[in-house]
Amino acid sequence: MLISFFLNLKEAKVPVSVREFLTLLEALKSDVIAPSIDEFYQLSRMTLIKDEQYFDRFDQVFGNYFKGVEQIIALSPDIPVDWLEKKLQRVLSEEEKAALQKLGGPEALKKRLEELLKEQKEWHGGGNKWIGAGGSSPFGHSGYHPEGIRIGGESAGNRTAIKVWEAREFKDYDSNLALGTRNIKVALRRLRRFARQGSALELDLDKTIRSTAANAGMLDIQMRPERHNQVKVLLLMDVGGSMDDHIQRIGELFSAAKAEFKHLEHYYFHNCVYENLWQSNRRRRDQVTATQDIINKYGPDYKLIFVGDATMSPYEILSPNGSVEYNNKEAGAVWINRLLGHFPHFAWLNPEPESIWEYRQSIDIMKNLMKDRMYPVTLNGLEAAMRQLSK
Repeated sequence: MLISFFLNLKEAKVPVSVREFLTLLEALKSDVIAPSIDEFYQLSRMTLIKDEQYFDRFDQVFGNYFKGVEQIIALSPDIPVDWLEKKLQRVLSEEEKAALQKLGGPEALKKRLEELLKEQKEWHGGGNKWIGAGGSSPFGHSGYHPEGIRIGGESAGNRTAIKVWEAREFKDYDSNLALGTRNIKVALRRLRRFARQGSALELDLDKTIRSTAANAGMLDIQMRPERHNQVKVLLLMDVGGSMDDHIQRIGELFSAAKAEFKHLEHYYFHNCVYENLWQSNRRRRDQVTATQDIINKYGPDYKLIFVGDATMSPYEILSPNGSVEYNNKEAGAVWINRLLGHFPHFAWLNPEPESIWEYRQSIDIMKNLMKDRMYPVTLNGLEAAMRQLSK
């Protein structure tokens, strides 16, 4: 049974190895978990999955392969009442909330579920009492109840469950999806890999083991350069206008960068870079920094990262007086080229979906100016940008 499960994971392009599979079998043989599908799910995911971006794919394979296993294994969810109360506030009308309170509120709903879990000894289909499928019980799936808790399975399309107990929690980890709150830790890992460089020494455990084994068991300590966060980053971010649609995601990325890079300088611009940048959006009218001063201040060892959707009129990039805010003396492209000429390591992160880039002339112009070093704000895009900056 588990061999087929392992092969299904491989077929879904989840990078699992034979060694990890054998570790899972060894853990099961050692009885490290109780005979529970929930514990087996946690154990198998912890053992087989090394990267959070594959959590969602693993969940889908696990759900499809072990579909129906809940029919023979007791369910024992620990449902927090405060979670139910918050969910109710979002999905029920005032009349529905009042009706539910007459029945005892979410506390009564949770208590009834716990009673059924103790009473029910087998899977049940149809009906209006037990946990099952296709019926009108408040508990189960594929049926209908105006204030139910969906347990397992899929919705019948009514969308009336007030709690989806087995919803997948890691959908946003896919490496081709936009960065979000859930997968920012994965992005941090990419940033951390890029940020660590240095020269001091630390123990190289793997080489020490190999060298000791080759030396007939005599300890042979091997050292390697310790990694320090020495990378210097100059971050230029577009704000306002169409970038308002991306505030949360760019804010998360900026927070991640501040946490990872010891030497981080940041400035803002609107649509395109011109002769002035600023560090405080509140004081952007009276506290600006000349772009030429920034070029003079920061050395070419800084990694230059632009963040913006590059969505604007082409005149804002190519023409003097093209800015929508004031009459700029030189075209934005002139300042972009000056920056790129001074900072040899550069990249542009674009929060707009890559699928629409070809339909926006300004994005194509900016991408050409950046020598094709424009990347989407996804895990794959971020990793590609960090790889480019590391060259």
